Amino acid sequence: MNDQIAEPAAQPAASLDPLPVRVSQGLTIGALLLAALAWVVRGVWEIRLAVAGEPASGPPDQGNGVHRPLNGLEDSYHLVTSLGGGVAFLCALLFLAWLWRVRDNARALSGQTPKYAGIWVCFGWIVPIANLWFPRGIVADAYRTTAPGRKLPVSVNVWWGCWLTGMLSGVGIVYRDSTDEIIARAYDEVWPLLLSDAAVVGAAVAGAFAVRAVTAVQLERIARGRGAVTTEAAAGEG
Repeated sequence: MNDQIAEPAAQPAASLDPLPVRVSQGLTIGALLLAALAWVVRGVWEIRLAVAGEPASGPPDQGNGVHRPLNGLEDSYHLVTSLGGGVAFLCALLFLAWLWRVRDNARALSGQTPKYAGIWVCFGWIVPIANLWFPRGIVADAYRTTAPGRKLPVSVNVWWGCWLTGMLSGVGIVYRDSTDEIIARAYDEVWPLLLSDAAVVGAAVAGAFAVRAVTAVQLERIARGRGAVTTEAAAGEG
């Protein structure tokens, strides 16, 4: 998908301000690690549910629109998942803001048109089929355009592999079952839930390393551009 949207003219590296991408990097990494912690806590609660065992009254969702009152542990799991959902939403906003920034920086630093149109920074995550590779492609394109010839960091592929595993499992960051249905699954067979949680934690941690790697090459190139300008200015004065 080539970018068909008119892009501003490329800027020299020396004119780019490194502070915004540094701040965006720090916020995004912090949010990713917080999301990892939230899913670790979620996994702990699922283990607690499995150890406690299903009550004699059966699962919370008893079918035909009938839901029994939740016990204390089940109620606290609802709270844990709600908090985790809030953290995931914040993480998504910060990650998208960072991704948009590094995409624009890569264009400005290289003068090349991005491989993916700007609309895919957001919609690439939700459009079926495209969401299987577009987000990774945008990250990879930003890195390769900024640092041509360098090998893509392993963390990018680990992040994306874990993300897909969590997403396709149906109980990762975006899950189809209701919380009560997940509670019932924890009672019946907790291991698939824990494997999915592990994939989300892996995606978040690897994502933090990927954010750091992509940002680092951009900061390096910006600094190199500023250094070249300073050297030229000094030579001119001499």
